[in-house]
Amino acid sequence: MCLGLPGQVVSVVAGSHIGRVEVAGVVRDIDLSLLAGPVLPGEYVLVHSGMALERMSVERAGEAAGAFRATARSDAPE
Repeated sequence: MCLGLPGQVVSVVAGSHIGRVEVAGVVRDIDLSLLAGPVLPGEYVLVHSGMALERMSVERAGEAAGAFRATARSDAPE
């Protein structure tokens, strides 16, 4: 099973396919080369294994993040 998480693009390194993307409060360098066209700060992307797989709407990113948080809470030890 693969798990992709939504992230918001913070910045893009000029002249490259690398973006700084915030995922669950952590900013990491993510490869944006699988996405068509320029990627802009503020956009949401689905991230898996350091790669942005697709663009996401704000609504879809929020739903995915909420589902992830709910799953993480249900797995927490009591």
